[in-house]
Amino acid sequence: MGVHSCPRSNHEMMIGAVFLWAFWVASVVNGIGANWGTQATHPLELSTTVKLLKDNGFQKVKLFDADSVTLSALKGSGLEVMVGIPNEMLYSLANSVSAAENWVAKNVSTHISSNSVNIRYVAVGNEPFLAAFNGTFLDTTLPALQNIQAALIKAGLANQVKVTVPLNADVYQSSTDMPSTGDFRPDIHDLMLKIVKFLSDNLGPFTVNIYPFISLYNDANFPVDYAFFDGYPSPITDNGLVYDNVFDANYDTLVWALQKNGYGNMSIIVGEIGWPTDGNGNANLKYAQRFNQGFMSHMTKGTPMKPGPIDAYLFSLIDEDAKSIQPGNFERHWGIFYFDGTPKYDLKLGTAGKGLVPATNVQYLSKKWCVMSSSASLDDSGIAASVSYACENADCTSLEYGSSCANLDERGNISYAFNKYYQQQNQLETACKFPNLSVVTTSDPSTPECKFEIMILPISTNKKVSSGASKKPIGVLMFVFVLLLAAS
Repeated sequence: MGVHSCPRSNHEMMIGAVFLWAFWVASVVNGIGANWGTQATHPLELSTTVKLLKDNGFQKVKLFDADSVTLSALKGSGLEVMVGIPNEMLYSLANSVSAAENWVAKNVSTHISSNSVNIRYVAVGNEPFLAAFNGTFLDTTLPALQNIQAALIKAGLANQVKVTVPLNADVYQSSTDMPSTGDFRPDIHDLMLKIVKFLSDNLGPFTVNIYPFISLYNDANFPVDYAFFDGYPSPITDNGLVYDNVFDANYDTLVWALQKNGYGNMSIIVGEIGWPTDGNGNANLKYAQRFNQGFMSHMTKGTPMKPGPIDAYLFSLIDEDAKSIQPGNFERHWGIFYFDGTPKYDLKLGTAGKGLVPATNVQYLSKKWCVMSSSASLDDSGIAASVSYACENADCTSLEYGSSCANLDERGNISYAFNKYYQQQNQLETACKFPNLSVVTTSDPSTPECKFEIMILPISTNKKVSSGASKKPIGVLMFVFVLLLAAS
């Protein structure tokens, strides 16, 4: 008779799971990560962006898709990678195990085995439970998550690659301003517990996007200093714990929600955190530097409920001039670098005290601009249509009230719009042919506050752009109309 092993007890299985989780945590890179979005009309060369990440000490990068060209550029970089599955793919992955297996084979297995890409997470969806989606992804997120996990297990990658779902902080709430009253939103409470249990069972982290800027943007009465990390004169005290910034209060609301539902020890990743620099009165260089530097100092300390280093990804690496402006004109200005890889402000990401390092070997178009002709009249009936056309096809969000170019006069507004279109069209001669209104100049029209940019050379690429938002821009004509009224 052969010797039969006894079934493992629940206690032994728990010890095994804890051991695997400890091994996984020990193998995951600490330090700050970056979100690399690609909704830009003129992206940097992929190799330039990878070098930018490494030169600035980033050890982790979060993508919004699994584009093969981008992943190939990360080959041998040593960067820890989170690949993303767009919300639009959740339905097919939820309804087909084979689709999930094919996705993992193509977008994970191949790059790990053939390209030496250090993929550590698969982000299934992106903020799928936002109210703006009207419940579109409520029925597909968990099944897609389950199928991707099953595919990772089948591929033999489940110990190396963990699944997660990046969620907006609106999936939880508190009945007061106290974090201790936090719990998951009533309308998705049961679904959230199923997702949390599944993630916990498979050692996947809870990923949440926290934006103190949005608190300030949505509420004119929100106390400005509470959005930052350098002191607030009226802190909140909750069960003896003191909260002097909204990030800690928000994060610990999640900690309480997890704890009171039995998952107090669950690992948390802050998938997106940052501050925009333009497109709104509170989106400026001063506030962005104050917030991001404050967070860099704060993330090593943790929160009152969860002391210790915070696992986080800054949002974002580089500005994206093709993002939707439906959430606000600031959406195109989240980068800590401008579109060309130039640092926006002094920011020390690590303990070495070194500031941001710019991208190298960036090539620009010629030093010329398209502006309103000095002989053109402001009474010309074609101005509104010309400016509308320019801003429908280029990024005019820096002209927003309170933004970097808001103080231009009417001619400056028109020139800015013309030049934005001209640069986006790679300085084509026909792109500065607004009837009787425009002229090309070699004299830089920039002001101390408002930069008239020269675009970088375009790269040949067929890849589909992707990032945090997926909605189409709206209200461009009204936006331009308001600009012209404001300048008159």
